[in-house]
Amino acid sequence: MSSPTVAAVVLAAGGGRRYGMPKALVTYEGSLLVERAVRTARAVCDQVLVVLGAQAVDVWRRADLEGATVLANAEWESGMASSLRAGLDGLRGWPGRVDAALVTLVDMPGMTADALRLVAGHAAPGALAVATYDGVRGHPVLLGRDHWAGVTGTLTGDEGARRYLAAHDVTEVDCTGLADPTDLDVPPPGVPSAP
Repeated sequence: MSSPTVAAVVLAAGGGRRYGMPKALVTYEGSLLVERAVRTARAVCDQVLVVLGAQAVDVWRRADLEGATVLANAEWESGMASSLRAGLDGLRGWPGRVDAALVTLVDMPGMTADALRLVAGHAAPGALAVATYDGVRGHPVLLGRDHWAGVTGTLTGDEGARRYLAAHDVTEVDCTGLADPTDLDVPPPGVPSAP
């Protein structure tokens, strides 16, 4: 029997209101955050879907997204929920069946292939898994195909799958020390917020 097919979904649509610019266009250690996220995802998953929104055309033109499929979320301003919904809907129409979505965020430059791989190892159509760091849930999040309809039914505003996960049995995968779960909400001191 073949192993489950996992596709990564990189959520990169936000406008970065607190940051001062879309985080997909933020340069971090020599590359755009969206490029880093896609490269890390590609190291684990053959199939990567990146959801863009704010300044999507600029991101598409400037970023090297080789190996990823780009999907623009027209409703990005309504919050992360619409981007996750767009990503899961996009995977439903994917050529070939995808058994699980490995969801990661553009604004976590400390995410590693090791953490993604460990969580992806739990993939199955009925799987729900989430990375933890020192006992605190974070990203990536693995959503088995059987849960996609349920997840999209609970999505609202700027909240992802948290509500759905809270109501279901979830495998917690300890990724402490494998990745830095910190997200870049504001520019680091001394870093300009605009390109």
